[in-house]
Amino acid sequence: MKKQILMASALLVTAVAFGQKKELREVAKNIKKGDLEAAQSALNQVKQIATANQDYETEYYFLEGLLGFESAKKGRDIMNSLSKASQAFTKVRELENSQKGKFTSQIPLKEAVDLATQQGTSAYERKDYKNAKKAFEQVYRLSPQDTVFLYNAAVLAVQDKDYDTALKHYIELKNLRYDGAETLYLAKNKQSQKEETFTSKNQRDLMVKSGSYINPRTEKTPSKRGEIVKNIALIYVEQGKNDQAINAFEEARKAFPKDATLVIAEASVYLQLNDRNKFKELMEEAAKLSPENADIQYNIGVINMEQGQLEAAREAFKQALKLRPNYTDAVLNYSTTYINEGNALIEQMNALGNSKADIKKYDELGQQKDMLYRKAVEFMEEYIKVQGNETSVLEQLKNVYGALGDTANFKRIKALLE
Repeated sequence: MKKQILMASALLVTAVAFGQKKELREVAKNIKKGDLEAAQSALNQVKQIATANQDYETEYYFLEGLLGFESAKKGRDIMNSLSKASQAFTKVRELENSQKGKFTSQIPLKEAVDLATQQGTSAYERKDYKNAKKAFEQVYRLSPQDTVFLYNAAVLAVQDKDYDTALKHYIELKNLRYDGAETLYLAKNKQSQKEETFTSKNQRDLMVKSGSYINPRTEKTPSKRGEIVKNIALIYVEQGKNDQAINAFEEARKAFPKDATLVIAEASVYLQLNDRNKFKELMEEAAKLSPENADIQYNIGVINMEQGQLEAAREAFKQALKLRPNYTDAVLNYSTTYINEGNALIEQMNALGNSKADIKKYDELGQQKDMLYRKAVEFMEEYIKVQGNETSVLEQLKNVYGALGDTANFKRIKALLE
């Protein structure tokens, strides 16, 4: 009797397994016919048993992914359908753990990635950041080696003000040790006179050889590690979690102690927290790590100028210009240090009385003020002589000549602006 019961149980298991196989075949058949409602109905019926059975679990998730993909292709709740497809296909890859697995090899990966990319690009062009971020995330989930799409999804989440999603993506990127640095292959279009980027060095070189492009150059974009950690920290600051913001940098800098972009990013967070002394300290540290970075020198100049340390500010601005001779903002701020110093003397002059001693002091201060203004003028004149007529520099130059009462030079510069 006991043997008969066991045999009956075995027959029952066989029957259930056969039923599952039949149901899954029915799902595949309906997907192929395009009857997605029937496919979904059949899939729902078999889910509980199929996902608990190792023999059919992988096939179940493959069909679930295929159904999601076909639904997205037909425009049915595209983003959710793509999400279901990517989650299911990811499960298939995990279960088979091989690109040559029976079902992994059947995943319509290229078509799904192309569809998600098209949806993301289209949504982005419409400024629909909500759907763009979802689509680009699915590109990454479908094709995990294309990490740049997760980065794009994080950036778009920030633009959509969805900071929780952005934080989740940025933390994932940090854990993946995503760098994001790229090599750009550029050349100038002879007809449009605009510089264009090419997908490869070979493509760029061929276009240059054709004679349509000139001035080929290669540019290495900076690592995005600093930006990623900075954004994690800024989101924490936005959420009032300042300690977690600082911890994010401490952890990152242990991993990448010589990465100047991380130091700069950390400095920007301290600036956000209004800790200007720490900002300055970190920028000086970054300058040692990256002595050829003009922006670091410029920022050191700005913070010194804010703190009234004008000589240190001038030295930093001059260093920035040495590294980048056409750095307009550095010229403007260098000249502004002298203008501000001169303006401070005006306050002293206005506070004086009418005594003989005060009048003498007034004249002395006036001469000092004009001398400072002329130092600003000399620096700007030298700049435009070498770099050409930059509008913002000319505007500042005109204003200083006006303050000096130098009508001839005021009119000369004004004419250059017209």
